[in-house]
Amino acid sequence: MTNLGFFAFAVLMLLAVPGPTNTLLFASGATAGFQRSLPLLTAEVLGYTLGILFVSPVARALGGGGAILGVIVSLYLIYVAVKLWRFGTSLVERPVRWATVFATTLLNPKVLVFAFAIFPTAPTRIERYFLVFWSIVVPVGATWIAVGAFATRLAAGKPRTLVPRIAAVAMACVAALLIGTSLERYLAAGVP
Repeated sequence: MTNLGFFAFAVLMLLAVPGPTNTLLFASGATAGFQRSLPLLTAEVLGYTLGILFVSPVARALGGGGAILGVIVSLYLIYVAVKLWRFGTSLVERPVRWATVFATTLLNPKVLVFAFAIFPTAPTRIERYFLVFWSIVVPVGATWIAVGAFATRLAAGKPRTLVPRIAAVAMACVAALLIGTSLERYLAAGVP
C-alpha cells in the first residue's frame, strides 16, 4: 500500500481488532491501572517494529515451516493465558509485564499481515510509513488500556480475577485459532 491515507486506515482497522497484544493491554489496564500500564506501549511499538522488520522475513523463508512457527506462537499464547488466569490466585502480583507485551507483540500474527499486506513492499522512504504506524499504535494501545481500566470500575463488586480471566479466555481462543490455522497450513503443504 503506497497511499499513506489508505495505509493509515488499514493500520487503524487491524490494530482496533482484539488480538493477543490488545488483550494484554486491556488486562494490564484492568489490573495495574491506566498510568502504570502506559510504559507497555513502548513494548508494543518495539515488538511490532522488530516483528515487521525481522520476524516476517523469517516466516516467509520458512515456507511450510511457518506453520510450525505458528504452533510455537500458539503455545506461547497459551502460556500467557495461563498466567492471566492464575492472577489473583497465586503469588502473581502483576500479570502483564513489559517483556510479556514485547514478546507477544513480536510473535503476534498481525505482524505478518502488516508486513505482507499493509506495509509497502519496496518503498523509497519506509520511515514515513513507520512514523504513521507508530502514531496510530500508541493511541490505539492507550485506548485498550483505558478500556481495561474502565472495565475494572464496572466490575467493582466482582472478584479481582474477573477481568484477567476474561482476557485469559480471549487469549486462549486466539491461540486455538492460530493452532488450527497453522496445522491446516502444515497439512496443506504436504510436509511429512
